[in-house]
Amino acid sequence: MFDYDSELARHHERLLEALGVRPGDRVLDIGCGTGRTTRDAARAASAGSALGIDVSGPMLARARREAETERLRNVEFVQGDAQAHPFPPEYFSLGVSRFGTMFFSDPVGAFANIGRALRPGARFVQLVWQAADRQEWHTAIREALVGGAASSVSASTAGDPFTLADPDLVAEVLTAAGFTAVDVVDVREPVRYGPDADRAQAAVLQLRMAKEWLADLDAASGERALDRLCATLDAHDTGDGVWFDSRAWLVGARRG
Repeated sequence: MFDYDSELARHHERLLEALGVRPGDRVLDIGCGTGRTTRDAARAASAGSALGIDVSGPMLARARREAETERLRNVEFVQGDAQAHPFPPEYFSLGVSRFGTMFFSDPVGAFANIGRALRPGARFVQLVWQAADRQEWHTAIREALVGGAASSVSASTAGDPFTLADPDLVAEVLTAAGFTAVDVVDVREPVRYGPDADRAQAAVLQLRMAKEWLADLDAASGERALDRLCATLDAHDTGDGVWFDSRAWLVGARRG
């Protein structure tokens, strides 16, 4: 399983700082994955609680194991689609998502459903990726795996992670879903793919985008692509991990 917590450690710190969980908060974490954000929110909400929702059963199983290991009693995880899940109405005092909202088929409907779960005036804070061409982790790995054919390959794969890259669109969608006071802040932090190039390559090859870019290559082309990937990762190995530049939007809004 790809280690998103390690990859996004710098972003995670920025998100928690902006979130500002209070002891009595009831926190809703959308697209929680393996639950790092949910568990950290539960720790901060010592007299409250945190609920994480995700569609991935394996990720949630790991989230529950980690919560048990950490002896957190005020955290819960549920498998479901946040677009339509029947959350208790006006129950949560704070909402959060760490790159978990870009894949909605109906963004307005999804955010409206999330909004109904929040108390009036409650904050919703999320991180979403900026455009693909502003992500070195995307462009450099794509160029390595696709080579000279990169210009003819779609910049976004299935399950497009860049659907909320336009801040005006983000504001429009959230407003249509019933949110107010939308605020969008530029976040530039690097992502980490592993402690060294070898382990970074193993991590990259777990990613759906890498699998898709390699899928149509013949054996010889695949070998050349992996050689280019190895060289790219070596070039980004700082001695303290393999890092790539990235840009995100930190989006805050209030439930109307």
